Amino acid sequence: MKNIVFFKIYIALCSIYLLLLYLGYESLDCYLKPALIPLLILGVYFSKKFPTQKILLTALLFSWIGDVILLFSDIAEIYFILGLVSFLISHILYCVLFNRQIKEKIKRNAVIFAIGSVLIAIYLIGMLSVLLPSLGDLKIPVIAYASVISIMLLFAYNGLLIWKKPANQLVFFGALFFIVSDSILALNKFYTPLKKSSFIIMLTYLVAQYLIVIGVLKLNRKKTE
Repeated sequence: MKNIVFFKIYIALCSIYLLLLYLGYESLDCYLKPALIPLLILGVYFSKKFPTQKILLTALLFSWIGDVILLFSDIAEIYFILGLVSFLISHILYCVLFNRQIKEKIKRNAVIFAIGSVLIAIYLIGMLSVLLPSLGDLKIPVIAYASVISIMLLFAYNGLLIWKKPANQLVFFGALFFIVSDSILALNKFYTPLKKSSFIIMLTYLVAQYLIVIGVLKLNRKKTE
């Protein structure tokens, strides 16, 4: 299938890009980074149609816009803020996307869901308590962003309990890797510089996007066959 070709190219190009980042060639960002997410977009576009396809495509589009804008974040803070807004929209769309997926179980385990919800809340409170003292004028945007990505993870966790395997696991771990990527980015920018941060941020981010895409496509396989 045509979409599989785009996913294979994505994996290959990501591998080259990540290797270059690991070796310290971060200046190549502007050439390679903008080419990555469009491959996932093409892979989803050329998949067989399913009800939430447009939502997934739009979420990926805003992620790509955020990727491009953040390339200029060293020039002025406004680019970081615009990139943050773009990814915020992307995460809101992922929340909508996860909420509209097919539910395989009528009931979920309320106790397990409650435990997961508490852990996500602890992450949110802990991360904000670390970052807030150094955020300055960015307090409100970062609080809003951290809250939305936590809600996105909660939707994915809910899906882990009610969607079919292995798609539920793919989407959940995709959302989890997204949280890890954003957390490292925030810590590196606002708290303390981290070694190989660019490599780790992009590794977790690219894996996250891929897992979410593949997971959602698997969830909708019956709809697309």
